[in-house]
Amino acid sequence: MGRAFEYRKATKLKRWGHMARTFTKIGKEITIAVQGGGPEPENNPTLRAIIATAKRENMPKDNIERAIKNATGKDKSDYKHVSYEGYGPHGIAIFVDTLTDNTTRTVGDVRSVFNKFDGNLGTTGSLSFLFDHKAVFTFKKKDDVDMEDLILELIDYGVEEDFDVDDEEGEVTIYGEPTSFGDIQKHLEEAGFEITSAEFTYIPNDLKDVTPEQRETIDKMIEKLEDFDDVQDVYTNMKPE
Repeated sequence: MGRAFEYRKATKLKRWGHMARTFTKIGKEITIAVQGGGPEPENNPTLRAIIATAKRENMPKDNIERAIKNATGKDKSDYKHVSYEGYGPHGIAIFVDTLTDNTTRTVGDVRSVFNKFDGNLGTTGSLSFLFDHKAVFTFKKKDDVDMEDLILELIDYGVEEDFDVDDEEGEVTIYGEPTSFGDIQKHLEEAGFEITSAEFTYIPNDLKDVTPEQRETIDKMIEKLEDFDDVQDVYTNMKPE
């Protein structure tokens, strides 16, 4: 398996260790999708992709339907994506992805954690050279499809030649340009693939080794950041264990 796959697998296991927190975060993504493309999954590819991810994470059907209904109600929240970048302890780069309806609250919360751990919150784009922003799709393998041929078809959409196969789960993971998210999803669906996860992620292009003691401190910082409801994901260039 490739470096990107192993990094995502390691961080997702840690990030989604708390089921209630995971459902809350997916619920916010559903809200954004519904407000942007409507509540009908068949007419909203973004919502369709998020529902696939929700099912993969065992989010109950009632929770999904409730999130869709709440997104169309008069008391719905107006969320927006905001990212924060900076350096934490021991020079580790930290990228914080949030969905918030109050940016003043969110930036204050994020800054307080960086300050507590003697980190430095930088400006937007300051870590762009350390992370690759990717659209990531995971789907069920089909025995009658040659993956090399499929990748060649998707290269026009910015999909990378390298892909990862998880034989245990019977799944394939591909990586592409975020701007081509909808086109990649459409192509996979039209080809009859069952998409089990579709998301955007940040993958570090240079992982940094740390000592066990340093890792403990950085993990504590990540946990503090993830305690905030507004924080969706935290990415670092710390090498996974």
